[in-house]
Amino acid sequence: GFFGFTQYIKSRAAAYAQSQTESHNRFVFLLVNILVYVAKADGRFTKSELRTMLNFFQHSLHYNQEQMYWVKQLIKEAQESDQDLEALLTEFRNSFAYEPRLILLELIYQLIFAKKPVDEEELRLARKIGDFLGIREYERQTIENKYRYGHQYQRGTAGGGAPSEQQYCTVLGVTSETEFPEIKKAYRKLSMQYHPDKVAHLGDEFKGVAEEKMKEINAAYDYFRRKFEGS
Repeated sequence: GFFGFTQYIKSRAAAYAQSQTESHNRFVFLLVNILVYVAKADGRFTKSELRTMLNFFQHSLHYNQEQMYWVKQLIKEAQESDQDLEALLTEFRNSFAYEPRLILLELIYQLIFAKKPVDEEELRLARKIGDFLGIREYERQTIENKYRYGHQYQRGTAGGGAPSEQQYCTVLGVTSETEFPEIKKAYRKLSMQYHPDKVAHLGDEFKGVAEEKMKEINAAYDYFRRKFEGS
């Protein structure tokens, strides 16, 4: 019956969690709880928000069925929890270095901008989270701008056309007036922060997020390198 199936799912979820590192499990636990808190910022957690979150784990992080059982269990528990956001963020800040914090903020913005229209209350909360985690303001702004203005960038040329110079600027956090030495400096800094090895201990899925980010950064840098070398 249904109860037996529920127990089966719980046991599969537990088995998956036990096969992962403590660091990976804690990262995902805190990520889910923080995302649910952000989704509930407007006072309710809707079915479409749940769908967005599940799609996010399935498609952005490429979770398989067993991993999804685990995430569903975590989301259910997070919905019923009255955990304080500050406590969750304090643990996150104390447990993880700067690079995983950037990845967390990137994922929060990805979730917020997956919903249309974008909820302003959730955006305000994302900004507060960035501050609390000690993310540099210009870096938080770069992440927000990427999703606000350059979301089609993520699909690369699949949407039928290369990204614009403005979108490349957004990725590197520069402007069209920035000189090449400054662009190179911004590129090197981002390359170090988003290097997949920096988040490898969190598991393959987060390494994958960093790899995608590195592809964007490299493509943007290549564009400017060609532009300046060609001039």
